Amino acid sequence: MKTITVFKGDGIGPEICDATLQILKAAKAPLAFECFEVGEAEYERNGKLIPDEAYASFEKNRILLKAPITTPIGKGFKSLNVTLRNKYDLYANIRPAKSNTAVKTPFPDVDIVTFRENTEDLYVGVEEKIDENTVHATKIITRKASERIIRDAFQYAVDHGRKKVTCVHKANILKMSDGMFLDIFHEIAKEFPTIASDDKIVDNVCMQLVMRPETFDIMVMPNLYGDIVSDLTSGLIGGLGLLPSCNLGSDYAMFEAVHGSAPDIAGKHIANPTAILWSACMMLEYLGEDACAANIRQAVDAVLQEAKVLTPDLHGTSTTEEYRDAIIAHLQA
Repeated sequence: MKTITVFKGDGIGPEICDATLQILKAAKAPLAFECFEVGEAEYERNGKLIPDEAYASFEKNRILLKAPITTPIGKGFKSLNVTLRNKYDLYANIRPAKSNTAVKTPFPDVDIVTFRENTEDLYVGVEEKIDENTVHATKIITRKASERIIRDAFQYAVDHGRKKVTCVHKANILKMSDGMFLDIFHEIAKEFPTIASDDKIVDNVCMQLVMRPETFDIMVMPNLYGDIVSDLTSGLIGGLGLLPSCNLGSDYAMFEAVHGSAPDIAGKHIANPTAILWSACMMLEYLGEDACAANIRQAVDAVLQEAKVLTPDLHGTSTTEEYRDAIIAHLQA
């Protein structure tokens, strides 16, 4: 039995998190849960966005399942997601986007995994006001961070039977920073002769993704491009409500839905828990519980295929709880 830490988040976070935990229990996942309230609501109650005991739990268990968190606006707080990634050196953000035949989109053949470097680039948040009309932002690219995310992308290709890794960059303009990232990519590609490799400029990637997404396999890129491109890939498969995500470091792992906390629908019981549920499946696979993850994936696929019990974002009329119960019924069957 593995104990994991759970951050229930804000907005729809508690609803989709509770649904996911109940599905995990129905699937007999060998997990115990330490659950915490975090985010804006917790700050308003107790003066801290993330309680000390929540940090302590994650540092003890080293595995975190996280629902969407709202960072208060206009109060001087940095993004909680960025804070967690930097605090625990969760350098690899992995977001797989795969078409599901039950979710109708113009793109039936998408199967793309985005590897996003998670700790540097413009996301370091270093800005300098030069004068009233000029602000400089610092973009940081290092060899250490570049090497480990690129090597992880190639190793993932080997481990999962993938065929190609594409480096996404803007080295035609950012010749030193993105240029170094691209050079390192070509160096590491030589270590993996069985995996095809190529590189594309980020604006071309965005165009090609909506014209020929089936030509992409694994993509690896610096932080900012990864944030934008992975959201684009989610749109190809039906939206962020269907996109799982994990953030991996050498010592810690965080699994999360990357969509927002959607306060406008919080409490209406219509939120779709699929993204955080599939993130939980990635967590199970990380823990070596592949069979349990496969059972959950099959149950979700069955519910999506039947198209009788779907939340409004999937063009249905069912509640979060009805969708949850339909998945559990398939697991128990």
